[in-house]
Amino acid sequence: MAYKDSLKPWAVARQSPNLGWIIIARYKSRPDADGHLLLLRQRVPNIEFKLVFDLPERKE
Repeated sequence: MAYKDSLKPWAVARQSPNLGWIIIARYKSRPDADGHLLLLRQRVPNIEFKLVFDLPERKE
C-alpha cells in the first residue's frame, strides 16, 4: 500500500464475481466512509458492500 493510502485507512469494498474484494474508495474518517457506503447500498442494492479499516503492513 502506498503512503498516501495509509493516510486514508477507511475503505469501502465490494465483492467481485470471483469472491475477492475490490476497494472502491478510501477515506480519512469513518463518518465519510459510512456516508458513501450508505449511498452505494441505496443506489446499488443488489451488490454487497463492506466498510473496512485497512492499514498497511509495517516493513522493518
